[in-house]
Amino acid sequence: MHHGFVTGLKAGAKYGFRVEGPWAPDSGLRYDPTKLLIDPFAWEFDGAFVYHTDLSVQGADTAARVPKAIISGLLSDVVRVPYRKPEFIYELSVKAFTKLHPGVPEKLRGTVAALAEPVMMDHLKKIGVDTIELMPLTAWIDERHLHSLGLNNAWGYNPVQFFAPDLNLAPGGLAEIRKTIATLHENGFRMIMDIVLNHTGEGDEFGPTLCLRGFDSALYYAHAGGKLINDTGCGNTVALNQPHIVDMVIRALRHWVLKVGVDGFRFDLGTVMGRVADGFSPTAPLLQAIEDDPVLSTCVMIAEPWDVGPGGYQLGQFPKRWLEWNDRYRDDVRTFWRGDDYSANSFATRLAGSSEVFKPPRKPSSSVNFIAAHDGFTFYDLIKYTDKNNYNNGEENRDGKSQEVTWPAGNVRALLATLFLSRGTPMLTAGDEFGRTQGGNNNAYAQDNDITWLNWQARDISLIDDVAVLVRLRSELRDCIADEFLVGLNGKDTQGAIWFDADGQNLDWAKAKNCFVGLMIAAGDKRFAIATNGSSEKTVFKLEADQGQRWSRIYPASGELMCPAQSISVFQQLESSMQ
Repeated sequence: MHHGFVTGLKAGAKYGFRVEGPWAPDSGLRYDPTKLLIDPFAWEFDGAFVYHTDLSVQGADTAARVPKAIISGLLSDVVRVPYRKPEFIYELSVKAFTKLHPGVPEKLRGTVAALAEPVMMDHLKKIGVDTIELMPLTAWIDERHLHSLGLNNAWGYNPVQFFAPDLNLAPGGLAEIRKTIATLHENGFRMIMDIVLNHTGEGDEFGPTLCLRGFDSALYYAHAGGKLINDTGCGNTVALNQPHIVDMVIRALRHWVLKVGVDGFRFDLGTVMGRVADGFSPTAPLLQAIEDDPVLSTCVMIAEPWDVGPGGYQLGQFPKRWLEWNDRYRDDVRTFWRGDDYSANSFATRLAGSSEVFKPPRKPSSSVNFIAAHDGFTFYDLIKYTDKNNYNNGEENRDGKSQEVTWPAGNVRALLATLFLSRGTPMLTAGDEFGRTQGGNNNAYAQDNDITWLNWQARDISLIDDVAVLVRLRSELRDCIADEFLVGLNGKDTQGAIWFDADGQNLDWAKAKNCFVGLMIAAGDKRFAIATNGSSEKTVFKLEADQGQRWSRIYPASGELMCPAQSISVFQQLESSMQ
């Protein structure tokens, strides 16, 4: 640990570091005193980070290329709001969400401050959002190859360090984010921050030297035989199992909670956080440090439970209070609506909360249910494109997932209804509530343009209204869609379930194709039925009612005991005399 004291410095002074040491890449050492390094603990910089080839060339001085850290004044701790479990997570990119909205003042468009504009919050309130998940806010740099293609990173999953905000998104720095979050809190929202700890924008051995690489590459990054380990697919992997790095990360997370006001985190490629010498462990040093911390243990924690390294898929294995992105939900819901054989069983499991993944004492809410996210096809593109269209990314359409489950002429409303009628924690990406499209690009990370910027002028108002109805319905059916795994129907005072077919009989899971899946749920003295019709024609079905009762459709509208083509309907058992 090196330390010193410089007299006379005040808040606002700018600085950087130069570090001397051996240049021995085969040993993981990459010291280069010509590289100006940023402080990994700095709270703000005097500019945004822009890639230049000098950053990657040994011996090329980069003082003119690298933003300087700014000595910050002290910030008092924020007044935190009470913990609240997410009910409806809304994932958004700050720039994409606000850049083209005509109701946002032009000078604020594309910035964090725009989120606090009344027109933005009114939209979120209308559709019933309670938890906003912001894609990365920390300072980032474009990937090296984007420089030659004339493209820019639109998502921010390429950080240079973990404390300071990106000035393109928050020109007012931490104060802007802090003020915006306070306004969101006053309006009833919670804010989760998507943070990338698994790798940095220094990339592979040919990447730029900006920060950790120049201070001590062998310490900060995972190596094997002197070579960078690439469990992230991004060129490097931060050694999150090392005590010094664990301490830095805990400080960064506490910083965002205590000094800025975020209510929790979503961790990109979260498996890296639990990697130890012999694989993954839910009690790995960083995960255990988070759980032991008196501040962080009271925050929402969401894992993307995979990385691309050996044994990287760890869905269901994170600490029991954590939420996890459930890609099995995404895939099984899509395959059912596409009409795949033998898909009904898996679909029903997802509708019921994914109990085989999140075993008790965990709850269905541990599963963050999503059908589309920032990466992959949008809701609209799922049913409009059979193949990805990523040519604008400059990689001849090789990037992005090649085998996404898509199908033409599907029904977006059926997908939305599935999401909000499933047990678990629903997550919707901004714009999917009104038909956003990326023209078939399923990896639009490099499209900082109108491919990813939401087109508010072309939004489908009726679809927005439908989402608002579904969210209200989910709230009204809280007893029906409870945060408990389903058990067998057993009396009126016990929650239970019966799966039925169109003839009102117990569903035969062995059938090759079940286009119709019915679920009857008893919640206290109430009974509801959710009928899912995956066929291209309406289905009239049978369902026995208790004596003196009848079934009435309450969604999508009142009517007979039938389910329209490619849709989900909800029914409630009412007294037969009621109209």
